[in-house]
Amino acid sequence: MVRFQDPSTDEDVLERDSSAEILFPEYAVEEWTSTSFEQLFVADDWENITEDHLLRKKVLKSGDVQIPHPTWGQEVTVMMQGVLEDRTVVEKDCKLVFVIGEGDVNQALEECVLSMQMGEITLLLADSQYAYGLLGREPDIPAWAPTLYQLQLLDIRDKPDPLTLPIADRIRIGNQKRERGNFHFQREEYSLAAMAYCVALEVLTTRSTDGGHVGTKAEDQEVQEYRVKCLNNLATTQMKLEQFNEALHTSRDVLTLEPNNVKALFRAGKLLSDKGEYKEAMEVLKKALKLEPATKAIHAELSKLVKRQSEGKDTQQWKAKPAEILGDNITPFLIPSKKKPSGISWKFILGALVVALSSLVTSVILTARN
Repeated sequence: MVRFQDPSTDEDVLERDSSAEILFPEYAVEEWTSTSFEQLFVADDWENITEDHLLRKKVLKSGDVQIPHPTWGQEVTVMMQGVLEDRTVVEKDCKLVFVIGEGDVNQALEECVLSMQMGEITLLLADSQYAYGLLGREPDIPAWAPTLYQLQLLDIRDKPDPLTLPIADRIRIGNQKRERGNFHFQREEYSLAAMAYCVALEVLTTRSTDGGHVGTKAEDQEVQEYRVKCLNNLATTQMKLEQFNEALHTSRDVLTLEPNNVKALFRAGKLLSDKGEYKEAMEVLKKALKLEPATKAIHAELSKLVKRQSEGKDTQQWKAKPAEILGDNITPFLIPSKKKPSGISWKFILGALVVALSSLVTSVILTARN
């Protein structure tokens, strides 16, 4: 997908505006070239795709009604371009391929394609919440910016089985999915990021359809390197989602592939420490420290772990007497493991002083009355 930066001169503006007509020159209608978005959001001849009226379309050319609409999980090819309200071109692709529902594109394009027929050309108006929302997209789409698209549905097909693809294609597609996950992660869209990383991991494999193995030794190594990157990113995302057990499992998957991966060792050690599995956590963090002795984060986590261990011993102040002596119900017989300090309690002294003072005040009042 090609991105265009904002122009800085009037000549650039003219060139930019003409480029917006290149893909669909015969459909340079007024709505595409000049009508305000405010008018388009209330126009009677536009169809609402969503009930909130924030995603709307206008068909410019009908498609083939004999072919069913695309569905979730299918792969589609579209020709599309997108502009802001000042008609700055911000997205343009003559052959954009994506799988519906995998977060490859923004929600506006996915929702619109589901409503289109093969060959249909349509205008699509998307409120920012269906496009790039609060964050926008640097450097060309500002925050809360609605977007107007022209697009045509070129092809509909089932998503290919990754095990049938050449290894080179698997690596290419897997990296595209991983980069999309990184895009979502940077925007703090962690659920979408996790989904993208999981899809990438499904593709990044050297298995064949019969359960065998394909690929050269070099391809195996390359696939493994990208799997490690995806798994590390997925584990970090799972921690952001507070899916700590899943994050620990994913970190262990990394260590299966690369036993000396310091990022995975550190993450696993931290998660084990948080779970209270101190012995294993200590072993894992010591291994990470041995590999990277200058990393401050590892030192800090080890210090925290040692403190937790010592605090865990100090807080065990109550011990139960043996059950064979006390019977089954031993709760009433719990006794402190440490002797309390001897001497008169300061609370007892303070209470006595309060009582004495109260008695003195009462005596003074009675004397005054007499």
